[in-house]
Amino acid sequence: MAPGPGGSPGSGSPGARRLRPPGLGLLLAEARGILEFNASLLLSPLLLRAPRGDGHAVLALPGFLASDLSMVPMRRYLREIGHDAYAWKMGRNIGGVSRMRSALRDRLAEIYGATGRKVSIVGWSLGGVYARDLALQAPEMVRYVVTLGSPFANDVRATNATRLYEALSGDAVEDYSELRTAIAGDLPVPTTSIYSRTDGIVNWQTCRLRPSDRAENIAVHLASHVGLGVNAAALWAVADRLAQPEGEFRQFDRSGPFAIAYAPPEHAQS
Repeated sequence: MAPGPGGSPGSGSPGARRLRPPGLGLLLAEARGILEFNASLLLSPLLLRAPRGDGHAVLALPGFLASDLSMVPMRRYLREIGHDAYAWKMGRNIGGVSRMRSALRDRLAEIYGATGRKVSIVGWSLGGVYARDLALQAPEMVRYVVTLGSPFANDVRATNATRLYEALSGDAVEDYSELRTAIAGDLPVPTTSIYSRTDGIVNWQTCRLRPSDRAENIAVHLASHVGLGVNAAALWAVADRLAQPEGEFRQFDRSGPFAIAYAPPEHAQS
């Protein structure tokens, strides 16, 4: 999934240039994630004014090496604004996209069966890769997909966690090329990719999808990778996206209370 000619999002030309993982400076700056969390706590009265949900289920998937504990702030926030948030209940995420497929689909089917409604999925980092794969496997059960700093497109080796992922999961990133290409492509459900150009773990270019009439990128200025799931501007964007009526999609309106935190929108492609 290296970028094709011109480095277009989601392209996978095997002969294209390689991307680099974020540099040491950005990696060390990931410590600011705690500041992003504290800022969200201070801004909670404002965050609670976000568009409210209609009570549908939202499955929150943690990133690599993280557990459901990392998604507690996200789930709590989503419940506060009217969503029915669910944990993944699979312990620590040690990776393995192909290995986790069956268990993740079973968890999705369990929630879908219990609620009787399509389920939105919010995935942080590797969790977002899982989320996109679930949408491909079971579009009849998925309402919306939001990814946060997820490396699913272009040269997915361009992260500072690739070697550890391969060691712990037993999966080589080059394996399952057909599956990786599908995950990088267009989804059958509406989707939003939220990312930051100052991500210290994942090269931001691996997080960009191909914009369309139901798919968009939202870049959050100065956010870290470890803080993206608790960043106030990112949380507001997640809330706004999930509040859309089922089957409808409109581009994200950046004129809200966190307008200064977002990069200008990309134009949808035909």
